[in-house]
Amino acid sequence: MTLFPPALAHGAIEEVLPEIFFVTGAMETVLMELDWQFSRNMIIVREGERLILINSVRLGDEGLAALDRLGRVTDVIRLGALHGRDDAFYLDRYQAQYWVMPGLEPEKQGAALTLGEDSALPLADASLFQFKTSKLPEGILHLKRDGGILLACDALQNWLQPDEHFCDASRQRMEQMGFFTPANVGPVWLQAAEPGAEDFIRLKTLTFRHALCGHGEPLLEDAQAAFGNSFNRLFSC
Repeated sequence: MTLFPPALAHGAIEEVLPEIFFVTGAMETVLMELDWQFSRNMIIVREGERLILINSVRLGDEGLAALDRLGRVTDVIRLGALHGRDDAFYLDRYQAQYWVMPGLEPEKQGAALTLGEDSALPLADASLFQFKTSKLPEGILHLKRDGGILLACDALQNWLQPDEHFCDASRQRMEQMGFFTPANVGPVWLQAAEPGAEDFIRLKTLTFRHALCGHGEPLLEDAQAAFGNSFNRLFSC
């Protein structure tokens, strides 16, 4: 039997925009030789009967049953280098197509399709924004609906406060590191990826009202202005 990382605690699947669903769960990992426990988000986009998973989070039995009631998982998208823990579980369970950023291709030839700004995507109304200066592969999906929606991984975050998925030690460390900042650029990603201002100048040219990120709460209605202020603060752009 193939073994996958176990399901961790998570909340319920919620529809946050028409045909776009959101679920928050726990993540446990070791970084800088320290144990961390914090929250992360999976985004689910439904097109007809198809379900496309972004930033996958393994769900427990009740969560999987709720997922199956929404439709059939056909595609799993990995937008960032620092995510992917639960991708293999969904690929195996649903025999789904895997999509990854350039530089994140699995070792097995043909196991994934590479995302690209000029290539086909598994979403009908989407385009891909690719960070060009980042040391880590990272992308953002831009959906051309409801005034524009960004689906992000680690580069964009909207953590307002720690939730029930945090341990005390992680909460304290992340408060000191400035994680709990609205419409933020992820502090650890920023340090590891070292992106240049030119990427955020390009990102500001996209039109969007909403942003759903790999960490934090959905940012609805005023996302472009809020993130624009953060880009100005961090990159003077």
